Amino acid sequence: MATLCRPAVSVPEYVITMEETLELARSRHPGHPQLPLALRLIENTGVCTRHIVRPIEETLKHPGFEARNKIYKAEAKARVPAVVQRALDEAELLASDIDVIIYVSCTGFMMPSLTAWLINSMEFTSDTRQIPIAQLGCAAGGAAINRAHDFCTAYPEANALIVACEFCSLCYQPTDLDVGSLLSNGLFGDGIAAAVVRGRGGEGIHLERNGSYLIPKTEEWIMYDVRATGFHFMLDKRVPTTMEPLAPALQDLAGQHGWDASDLDFYIIHAGGPRILDDLSRFLQVAPEAFRFSRATLTEYGNIASGVVLDALRRLFEEGGPHHRARGLIAGFGPGITAEMALGRWHRTSKETA
Repeated sequence: MATLCRPAVSVPEYVITMEETLELARSRHPGHPQLPLALRLIENTGVCTRHIVRPIEETLKHPGFEARNKIYKAEAKARVPAVVQRALDEAELLASDIDVIIYVSCTGFMMPSLTAWLINSMEFTSDTRQIPIAQLGCAAGGAAINRAHDFCTAYPEANALIVACEFCSLCYQPTDLDVGSLLSNGLFGDGIAAAVVRGRGGEGIHLERNGSYLIPKTEEWIMYDVRATGFHFMLDKRVPTTMEPLAPALQDLAGQHGWDASDLDFYIIHAGGPRILDDLSRFLQVAPEAFRFSRATLTEYGNIASGVVLDALRRLFEEGGPHHRARGLIAGFGPGITAEMALGRWHRTSKETA
């Protein structure tokens, strides 16, 4: 059975606090008619610190889409391999043991994908499959887990490597002044995460079932407007209301498996913002404490897009993990509006369960 092993996560060295974010908003947009609302929304995110790939002085400049994409490529190549190696070590595998690399990112573009560069730069074999996913945004972390599960179901002896690389700060657009954009400037952070799904062996989550759900007619609620200046993030004010239709989708998936989504042992949820977590807690009728790992990621790193679910899972590992055979849910939400969902049981090694 496919096992999602302990993730490795890394965030850049440059840090910006909420206080600094608020002061930047005040100083750069003093006459903005909706500045008080934007400041209040940023404060309500609960994001205390975020990590960014360049110093804030450089982040606030816009040298052009071409220059920014070059930064994305250079920083990805400089930072991803160490995270990948740690994930392989956590899974007790070598690069040559990996059969497929699933690379997810929505904050820069490379063709060929970084997967090709990784195969050539590390000790992956030349017949390693490549699955780059670029357009699922924050949902891509959950999608990567699900595609790895599917692959290991089709090839039970195979191993999959998931890599999420998100430099959200490289998408900052100084001319985007709507409230949604100002809020995003105080919400998103940068981060890299990687994890292995082993077809055989390993400790972590035994993946048992996965599913997807798209809320009809919401494809323009979270989107990029791609212009000469790069990716302009569009966030509809209705996005925070999406947990009401998505909670039943989580319940349906669990019900198909004979489980109750309101009565599980652990939850790894994409932390798009505190409203998302609060509403999902209410609609699923689970205690807010159940989402503590997602809240910790949001507080310390902000929304690191596709990397959130892997970082929340890392925190569950660091807490010691639940008991053997504990039942859990993983869910990532993103453009579409799409939910990528998975169910699994916590698996400890025979030595630990003896």
